[in-house]
Amino acid sequence: MAFFIKLTLGLLGLYAALIALFALMQGAVLFPRSLVGPAPALPQGTDRISLTRPDGSVLHGSVIAGQDPSKPLILAFGGNAWNADAVALFLHRIAPEHTIAAFHFRGYAPSTGRPSAQALKDDAVAIHDRVAAQGPNGVIVVGFSIGSGLAAHLSAKRPIAGAILVTPFDSLLAVAQQSLPWAPVRFLFRHEMNALVALNASDAPIALVLATQDEVIPPARAEALVDGLSTATRPVAHITRIPAGHNDIYNHPDFAPAMRDALAALGG
Repeated sequence: MAFFIKLTLGLLGLYAALIALFALMQGAVLFPRSLVGPAPALPQGTDRISLTRPDGSVLHGSVIAGQDPSKPLILAFGGNAWNADAVALFLHRIAPEHTIAAFHFRGYAPSTGRPSAQALKDDAVAIHDRVAAQGPNGVIVVGFSIGSGLAAHLSAKRPIAGAILVTPFDSLLAVAQQSLPWAPVRFLFRHEMNALVALNASDAPIALVLATQDEVIPPARAEALVDGLSTATRPVAHITRIPAGHNDIYNHPDFAPAMRDALAALGG
């Protein structure tokens, strides 16, 4: 009996340690700044801009001019380990006629500050306001992975021309709960982004690009977003499902055409 009591106490101690580790490390896991790759060379004439936030953090971004000034500006929010300059260049190659803007998340060099879901959501609105004048015919927001939560949030806060969400989720809390079913995530999670609620509060046209073999954001969470929008009778202008994973979707031959189709569906 003493052995089983010790074993039970040991297991409880291990569980408590894992819970404490999750509570302490969730920010580092969600915002792995050390994994971000180097910035690529951007086209000649790229405009380097910055934005100082009320807490003193300085956000740095780039604007790559498009070939057709009549097209909406594309404001991009990348994934949590994607260099913002690489995001801008990637989209420029897919849609060179559009002007592309992308900012490094706070805490991601050269931007300063400390990242959190709420801070990034607030930053997204301020970034939009900083660059919107360069899109006289509107702004289409593109969000990849965690950036899709920022795109959804922005769509509820500003009258954008449209939003394209790539490898999206319904709720970041729900992603964490599904990924860590053994943990009391609801009581510990500090970085919620509820894309479904935000999109249902927005009138902006929506396009979705889903990875059906996503190993980072469970495909069930993307489908929950689709189902939730349908239940709320929230129209989606375009949906593409690509048989790819979370990261290799960008190299899939269907990805660039899917993005161009999404832009066309949003009037871009």
